[in-house]
Amino acid sequence: MVIVGRVARPHGIRGEVSIEPETDFPDERFAEGAVVFIEDEGRVAPLTVASFRMHAGRALVRFEPMTSMNDAERLRGHELRVPESALAELPENVWYHHELIGSRVRTTDGHEVGRVTGIQGPTERSILVIQGREGEVLVPLVAAFCQVDAAAREIEIDPPEGLLEVNRGEERKRRARRGAGGPADEN
Repeated sequence: MVIVGRVARPHGIRGEVSIEPETDFPDERFAEGAVVFIEDEGRVAPLTVASFRMHAGRALVRFEPMTSMNDAERLRGHELRVPESALAELPENVWYHHELIGSRVRTTDGHEVGRVTGIQGPTERSILVIQGREGEVLVPLVAAFCQVDAAAREIEIDPPEGLLEVNRGEERKRRARRGAGGPADEN
């Protein structure tokens, strides 16, 4: 199953919850009648969407048969999931995050950069978060210099000169500020 959102907290007194969608298609994924799943006390339980709306930039959902704040409170913190088979087909050169997380990243000359540990930003401006021996590196996921083989969980990059070094320098600065050791930049 794939995560499509998380329940943040109850909203109001009629059983609505505020969710943090992890989908580019919240209107479709949480449309009335849609089914998502949660793990509750060691078992998987379906939840049917009774209503979905946006309010002040937050996604609000009410699931059947939730009708009170107490009902909604029980959902706080739960991950909302769907079977992978329920995911929509994406256009060419667009991937779901779960297809890229864990992928090995190397440069075209064979240098091992690390593994994808996260993805930031919306689909059209995704940035790969790569953790390697030399720290964290951020690389824009653009066709101009990223070749993705999602099935093999490999990404080959041909980054512009200096991109990896700039990122590593920023990581060293962050680690030095946190006291994590390692040399800080001299400038």
